[in-house]
Amino acid sequence: MSERRKRTRSAEADSEGFTPEERAAMRERARELRAERRNAQVDGEIAVRAKIAEMPEPDRTLAERIHALVTATAPELTPRLWYGMPAYAKDGKVLCFFQGASKFNARYATLGFTDIATLDEGTMWPTAYAVTALTPEVEAMIVALVRKATRSSPEPAS
Repeated sequence: MSERRKRTRSAEADSEGFTPEERAAMRERARELRAERRNAQVDGEIAVRAKIAEMPEPDRTLAERIHALVTATAPELTPRLWYGMPAYAKDGKVLCFFQGASKFNARYATLGFTDIATLDEGTMWPTAYAVTALTPEVEAMIVALVRKATRSSPEPAS
């Protein structure tokens, strides 16, 4: 096809919008992306559960319960592994994660939140929490934090 003909055809497509074939291809790609997200959710869930099963006690029990709390509170989050830790992503970006005490031989496990979590309060706020046991009060706090973290993103700082 000559260069002039390519330019003419391109100009015609621009002036008329997308062809029926192009629209069909876009619909097909949208279906593919939805299927990929569903598969990522399933694959991530399997990977997270496998990683939790490998953890020594008491990390395993803490991780299992935190996993249940996070997935019940925010089913829109996608479970996945992040640096070998159970994590939960929003729009492909990790929002929160569980770091067992055994991961780095720490004194306590940690529930952490990344900068996309909307935990903003004033000019300084915590983004990681030490967890040594899960009481009803601690579980309620985790649920509240996950709810707050998943709300709409804050305005960027000026």
